[in-house]
Amino acid sequence: MDLTIHTTALPHTDPDASVAFYRDVLGFEVRSDVGQGAMRWITVGPAGQPGTSVLLAPPAVDPGITEAERRTITEMMAKGTYGWILLATHDLDGTFEKIQATDAEVVQEPTEQPYGVRDCAFRDPAGNLVRIQELR
Repeated sequence: MDLTIHTTALPHTDPDASVAFYRDVLGFEVRSDVGQGAMRWITVGPAGQPGTSVLLAPPAVDPGITEAERRTITEMMAKGTYGWILLATHDLDGTFEKIQATDAEVVQEPTEQPYGVRDCAFRDPAGNLVRIQELR
């Protein structure tokens, strides 16, 4: 098989705040933005990597989701335990400083983990965890 990671999805609660975070804070490109109001599906991705994207989507709008599941998703998002993504950089300290200088919520400063990686973490405007690992 020849598989590639093309797109992963994260929920958003405020599409404009999410675009500002991924575009202005992380430096991602906005590749598409369809829909209206809170019902927007926005595709962003790292510059120079056109084959890899993150779909920022309204949460729990799938018609197959029950009302109980919708409540659970909403509760998990409010706690910041629903969505997350792992990014990587060669300059963890510089990246951390740039993101920390914005209003992004810092979850963890750069830390050497016992499992052999050095990383940091932030939350996006929807509460999704954004971990950034240092490439060595």
